[in-house]
Amino acid sequence: MFESIDVILPRNHKERINVEQHCLASNNVNIIACEGAERIERHELLGKWKSRFSMAGFEPYPLSSVVSATIRPLLKDYNNGYEIEERDGALYLGWVDRILVSSCAWK
Repeated sequence: MFESIDVILPRNHKERINVEQHCLASNNVNIIACEGAERIERHELLGKWKSRFSMAGFEPYPLSSVVSATIRPLLKDYNNGYEIEERDGALYLGWVDRILVSSCAWK
């Protein structure tokens, strides 16, 4: 994630500092420095979430092709390092062959 930010915004750019302070800082501190009850962020692989949703009685809901068709050109205009891929009923946002985040729908 930080590599993708380095390419887009210089380290002293006001927008970057704002994103790092308000969106990333607490998340990173929580993952790196907190344990037990203090840790509230628990990032897990999509496979684990799919298993949990299935065990709870949810079924995968297909994502609209409009979503990726809308996002793909925006990412290419922003920077060629970002990629979007649809597979196994999920949408993956990546940076240079590394998945950053995934999204799926359930009903």
